[in-house]
Amino acid sequence: MNPAGPGYGGYPGPAGEPTPWAAGSTVAALVAALTAVGVYAFGAALAQVHPLFSLAVNVVAVIGIAPTAWRQRYRPVTRWVLAGAGIGVLLGWIGLLAGI
Repeated sequence: MNPAGPGYGGYPGPAGEPTPWAAGSTVAALVAALTAVGVYAFGAALAQVHPLFSLAVNVVAVIGIAPTAWRQRYRPVTRWVLAGAGIGVLLGWIGLLAGI
């Protein structure tokens, strides 16, 4: 099996190129912060209508995006964005649960 994931042909850079941890972690942190704020704000607004409505919309959104995110998880840059988005969604949900 290809270590870069099925169907992507591997990383296009030179063999043995190191993983860009500093740049990738920065991207993941920024995406996580933006996603957490967005999920919290949207969830809090929906919770004012009805708390179960907020829960239902968030669960449907995650179920809808999960297959696409799963397929893209091995792409070199996209994996950092997806990691940040996943962390951001979890932080947003924790914020919603703590605020309710």
